[in-house]
Amino acid sequence: MNKKDSISQTAFSAKYKTHTMLPVAGLLFAATMWGLIWYPLRLLENGGLHGLWASVLMYSGTLVVAIPVLLKGWHEWKSEPLIFFFMAIATGWTNIAVILALLDGNVVRVLLLFYLSPLWATLLGVFFLGEYLSKQALGILAIAMTGAVIMLWHDSLGFPAPKDTADWLALSSGIAFAITNVLIHKLNHASVMVKTSTGWLGVLLIAFILIFFTEQKLDVPINIMAGAWLLGAFAMTIMNVAVVYGVTNMPVHRSAIILLFEIVIATISSLLLTNEVIELREWLGGGLVILAAYLTATNQVEDGAI
Repeated sequence: MNKKDSISQTAFSAKYKTHTMLPVAGLLFAATMWGLIWYPLRLLENGGLHGLWASVLMYSGTLVVAIPVLLKGWHEWKSEPLIFFFMAIATGWTNIAVILALLDGNVVRVLLLFYLSPLWATLLGVFFLGEYLSKQALGILAIAMTGAVIMLWHDSLGFPAPKDTADWLALSSGIAFAITNVLIHKLNHASVMVKTSTGWLGVLLIAFILIFFTEQKLDVPINIMAGAWLLGAFAMTIMNVAVVYGVTNMPVHRSAIILLFEIVIATISSLLLTNEVIELREWLGGGLVILAAYLTATNQVEDGAI
């Protein structure tokens, strides 16, 4: 290799490293923020702001960015309107359900149940896409299901079942997240910001529908409402852009592993900031869930998915 070739190779390597590190950094940042977001949400709730109205105010803050983006990128929406619509609904439920679950349930348990999403993604692929599962994939599926059974086991009932509303919300949020990721990849031709902004509109739509049916009232001081709006305008905007950017520009298996960092942050922060106790059953079941998520990701590498 001559000097010119060596310089070209070095330049390419540096460019490739930068290109791959940005999505990694974005997902690590987003995972950290999502692992901490439960705390300001609970502060808002303590101030009298219900989770649904908190979601409306926060995601109204994102409209400062979303409206100009969608007006400029309207042609992208028109190219695949149904996929964009279903992605908005799935994203909306993912965010609303996990926010409500984090407010009402044990933070770590909620996130562990949420991260059963690889299990749901696998089952969706089998039942709706006719995908074939290898012996290795079946083994990983068994690990995830064992973890779910351990976490959800009811001594009084004698079988696994969600113990409360927070469990149901966390589980359904994970299913919606699996659907969201599939639809994001189907929209790879669309820009990151258009997909992200569409998701924000989905959150507002779902929140308003639930507010209508539950008849939740908004009766809190203006400073609480302003705090929620600012949380959305800054934190939620950056977090969501980072997630969609990372998922769009990185193979699914890598983004899935990196996002598990959220559980680490949530565990540490909840132990430091609350009196919540993580039971042995949750440690064991959660450990299997995390192991299954990791093996699902690395199994895609071995199968030549990238």
